[in-house]
Amino acid sequence: MALAGEMQRDTVVRKPQSPTVEPRKFKQLEMPHLEYTPGLAKEMAPLYEKVSHVIPSIEWPFFAPYIHAINLLKKERGAVLLAHNYQTPEIFHCVSDIRGDSLQLAKEATKVDADVIVQCGVHFMAETSKLLNPEKTVLIPDMRAGCSLAESITGADVRLLRQKYPGVPVVTYVNTSAEVKAESDICCTSSNALKVVESFGTDRVLCIPDEYLAQNIAKQTKVKVIAWKGHCEVHERFTPEELRQYRKDDPNVVIIAHPECPPEVVAEADFAGSTSGMISWVKEHKPARVVMVTECSMSDNVAVENPDVEFVRPCNLCPHMKRISLKNILESLVYMREEVTIDPAIAAPARRAVERMINLGN
Repeated sequence: MALAGEMQRDTVVRKPQSPTVEPRKFKQLEMPHLEYTPGLAKEMAPLYEKVSHVIPSIEWPFFAPYIHAINLLKKERGAVLLAHNYQTPEIFHCVSDIRGDSLQLAKEATKVDADVIVQCGVHFMAETSKLLNPEKTVLIPDMRAGCSLAESITGADVRLLRQKYPGVPVVTYVNTSAEVKAESDICCTSSNALKVVESFGTDRVLCIPDEYLAQNIAKQTKVKVIAWKGHCEVHERFTPEELRQYRKDDPNVVIIAHPECPPEVVAEADFAGSTSGMISWVKEHKPARVVMVTECSMSDNVAVENPDVEFVRPCNLCPHMKRISLKNILESLVYMREEVTIDPAIAAPARRAVERMINLGN
């Protein structure tokens, strides 16, 4: 079974890097008025109809003025919003232009025809967008939106792993900082990790930093997968006992899980896959009742497009994803903050690791 990396560190808060080039000048804008008028209510009614069964009617008068203002400001700024599947429905379905999991967003970021990218996700995702679009302005509405996995390992840790396992390829999950990506051979996501691990044709591979993803991949390959003890603070909370209780309550319920969950949790599921894989599975199989063992907001987002499926929601929220809100998205567009920058010495090798993954294909 996979060995766990021994060189751990305390979790730290990543400090934003200083820009290395002169920042682009943008027109100053004023904060728009945010009133829910009868006219706005009528204009926004078709959009609310789409999300009405996941956004309570009492919340819509608060959300609607922000949504309207954001969608207007995107055009004025020449901006595109990228949203991860874990964003809340009012962001995911009402203001984002590109939606998906980390692999989808990484790919789509290379095709963006916009001056400004607003990353509605966490910091490593914004860094990835910047890596792939170095000439564009990349903003994240809250610089504090981090990730327990990204904070579980540093570039120095990877260098020590290379000393401990000389010649062993380093496959790094995209849920990592640019600094860590820069020390890696190639990146992976939960949807392509197996293909990436086997692409080297070696008998051993380091797959870092998610220990559970590495262990779940190890069960599917003859390659010896060496892991690190990083965990997603959302997925590590799920237990096999919890899933067995769902089946006890309803023997017909279908359970699908993310591979960042512990292997004993994945073993209890009917299907395991990336967020995009889970979404595709629901759309294809249309189960009457399903438990999505992942971040809670994703069930709401999938429910919008699958109204005939009943979702049982084990509500484990990602506190980092939830730092992104309509309010700070609007402020980000008005004031052009917070800008994500990467040291060029780190950006070049980190970009290579991400592009190798993308060029490998699905």
